[in-house]
Amino acid sequence: MQLSVIIVNYNVEYFLEQCLYSVRKSISGIDAEVIVVDNNSIDGSNEMVRQKFPEVKLIENKDNKGFSKANNQGITISKGRYVLLLNPDTVVEDDTFSKIIAFMDTHPEAGALGVKMVDGAGNFLPESKRGLPTPLTSFYKMFGLSSLFPRSSRFARYHLGHLDKDKTHEVEILAGAFMLLRRSVLDKIGLLDETFFMYGEDIDLSYRVIKAGYKNFYFPETRIIHYKGESTKKGSVNYVLVFYHAMVIFANKHFSQKNARLYTLLINLAIYFRAFLSLMSRLIDRIFLPLLDAVLLYGGLFFIKEVWGREIIYSTGGDYPDTFQFFVLPVYILLWVLSVFFIGGYDRPVKMGKSILGMLMGTVVILVFYALLPEWLRFSRALILFGTLWGVVVLPLIRMILALFRVSWIQIGDNEVRRFLVIGDKPEARRVSDLLYASYIRPSFVGWVSPDEKPSGDKDFVGNISQVVDIIRIYKISEVVFCSKSIPHQVIINKMTEWKSTQTAYKIAPEDSLSIIGSNSIHTQGDLYTVDIHAVDSTANRRNKRLLDMVLGMLFLVASPLLMWVMKSPFGFISNVIQVLFGFRSWVGYHRVEKVYYKLPVIRKGVLTPISAMKHQQFSDETITNLNLLYARDYRVWKDVNIIFYAFRDLGN
Repeated sequence: MQLSVIIVNYNVEYFLEQCLYSVRKSISGIDAEVIVVDNNSIDGSNEMVRQKFPEVKLIENKDNKGFSKANNQGITISKGRYVLLLNPDTVVEDDTFSKIIAFMDTHPEAGALGVKMVDGAGNFLPESKRGLPTPLTSFYKMFGLSSLFPRSSRFARYHLGHLDKDKTHEVEILAGAFMLLRRSVLDKIGLLDETFFMYGEDIDLSYRVIKAGYKNFYFPETRIIHYKGESTKKGSVNYVLVFYHAMVIFANKHFSQKNARLYTLLINLAIYFRAFLSLMSRLIDRIFLPLLDAVLLYGGLFFIKEVWGREIIYSTGGDYPDTFQFFVLPVYILLWVLSVFFIGGYDRPVKMGKSILGMLMGTVVILVFYALLPEWLRFSRALILFGTLWGVVVLPLIRMILALFRVSWIQIGDNEVRRFLVIGDKPEARRVSDLLYASYIRPSFVGWVSPDEKPSGDKDFVGNISQVVDIIRIYKISEVVFCSKSIPHQVIINKMTEWKSTQTAYKIAPEDSLSIIGSNSIHTQGDLYTVDIHAVDSTANRRNKRLLDMVLGMLFLVASPLLMWVMKSPFGFISNVIQVLFGFRSWVGYHRVEKVYYKLPVIRKGVLTPISAMKHQQFSDETITNLNLLYARDYRVWKDVNIIFYAFRDLGN
């Protein structure tokens, strides 16, 4: 057998599906096998593999064994002369496997090979080729010198920035996302080091290939899409800790004791430095707009106070007391900002209309509290109304200014406009269009483009693939979807690269799938379109659900002396109230089932469930799962209220 393709999967069903479709095309005419090792996924990945890819050998682990151990499971049962370690969040070209096998056959000195990787927008990923992370190389990378001098053979050695990305080179380190290994070399150097749970195992394996007297090659004559890329999650504190811990393991294993100690010191410095930057970046990102709103509101109100007080209220002398300036005004502003927050005015993408609604709701709250305040704390209602008018003007205005500076998370208008081009033959274009309309994005326009270079003559198509750049400009297209059943993957990657100047997003629709995938990151929200709408997991619904839990919890706690008499389990009711208030439970959650059919968004364990209101009825696991799914994807706060109303006496469960 020529080739064994090993894919380790963990809860990325739709990405795995697309990957396997591309692999199926690429192994056509090659004596090859595909092995998927699943690390206890709960999203339906295994069922999908069994149904759609019966030729794949599937290993189903009962726990998450980590990347290294899972790959070793696949290698152990594989039979190919070459072993390919492939990530599930990748797409290979139709001739990728034939090209890499031909290269390895003609280069016996090659122990391992990597290829050119691009992200979901067609941009080159620098981790396609890397140098050995020596202490000095790592220092340059960790402290940003490699970014300042991206083509320097000294400072940019981590990603070998001085080497032409379009030429074949001998390199030191290959990426684990796509790593082809010669079987005879694996037999000599051993399998992946299972000390590395995640990250670092590719560096260790690449280095062992070199130490055994073989060469690692970067081979750009074929490409893959790697959706993870330099993803946003790599800025997280957890990633910093896990990745740099793996680097310490590598240093202790391969470097001298002196160098290992130096490397460990650099790593620890980098951990604290990167963790600090990560925390500060996230904090600034989240508080920037609320803080800017508060400053503008306070500045405007202070100016209005000065003018109104001097000209109207205290025209004969005097001024508002310090209590108003340093206490009452900040409280007003806090209530306005909180109202904007709870109305969803800071949810990404930020919408101008919600800032206006939040200001108006905040004014209502302020006026209610104003009426309850003692006389000595009541100041001019006119200032509240002037403050409202100022906020209604300045908050949308600052969002418009940010939008003019192309801040990505600002949205002009309440409805995001999505205009799609679907490139594929007519049956696939129709299927994908139906999927787009069935998903939560509700596109305003979907046009079909023929995959042929020549004019089609079919009036259902707005043009052909050679006219796409003009079509994007004329029709103001925001996203292009390729039907992989109609178009070879190398053509898809070519066009993504060719059309980069249009600043359009790209997606790929695998054949016979209910998903459309495309992103720089496997973790980026909104880049995976499916007919399943996980609305309960949205930022607004998570906040509203928690707010309902807190409000009802406090009401139930106050009324508990009376409510305990109507509950089936009074002491369980008190326990549940306390658990809900402290965030350990929610009043409504999923009903537990033995067999998981779908991966659902993670929410707190519920006191009640979607079937609590359907008393004295028996349901199968599949029916319960479907009810859980309906609750998850079409969530509204009133659903919880309705369930609680009909199952009120069961709140002590």
